[in-house]
Amino acid sequence: MALSAAILLYQTESPGGHHGYDSPGASASAFASIHPIVTEAAGQPTIGAGTALTRAHLRRWAEALDRTAPPEILPENVLVAHPDMLVWWVPAQTRSAYFALSSGAGLDVLSERIVRPVPYPAHLFVATRSNLGVYALPKSERPTADTQVLHSPILNVFIDGRLCWGNIPKPKRLTPSAIAEYESAVFDSWSTHPNPGQELTVKGKGGLLRLWDELAKGRTRTFPVKRLRPFTFAARAQAGRTQRTTSVTVGKLIAVETRR
Repeated sequence: MALSAAILLYQTESPGGHHGYDSPGASASAFASIHPIVTEAAGQPTIGAGTALTRAHLRRWAEALDRTAPPEILPENVLVAHPDMLVWWVPAQTRSAYFALSSGAGLDVLSERIVRPVPYPAHLFVATRSNLGVYALPKSERPTADTQVLHSPILNVFIDGRLCWGNIPKPKRLTPSAIAEYESAVFDSWSTHPNPGQELTVKGKGGLLRLWDELAKGRTRTFPVKRLRPFTFAARAQAGRTQRTTSVTVGKLIAVETRR
């Protein structure tokens, strides 16, 4: 391959606090130019005069870099299909759940390694190139941008919504054809323990493990969604920043993940 073009990025922030190819801060303005590579008589390549980078330039280079997905018919449960993000939902349903709790003391059914059919609430999934976000929904219907997002009760999920992959293989594609792989990673893996802080994601007596123990007894056909707390961005807030504790909607969640 031969060097053929260069893209220069400019921003209004002080370069001292910027690290190479990191994105600029939220308050910064940015500009980009694209330049041809000119080979001098001695064979030394130099950057030639450039022009403003346009969306057409970006599309052509993205295609050349194989960053675009081929045209694909979208299933009705897909909300967003983008080269860098895939968002979909699944309705509430009963599934086989796999429990191998490292500490099942005081539990009636889940005190031993067991597979049981249990009801799950409707779920929202937000897959990016680095993470899979797993969240519950208040109703078993296609969500809108204004639908509130709840904490997922699934034990392999961190309090900030990210799936704890462990040794689960990660899908290599970010397309609707990979949805089954993502869902298998969530629903078909063994639950061994709640992640730190996850007990705080449910309301009522007994906590999260006791809730799953009761569901595993098979006495109810639907998940008690009223036990789930609204998801907030507080768990993601960095030290020294103002923590946002307001509840999150599907639209807000997608917007935040787009900037991450």
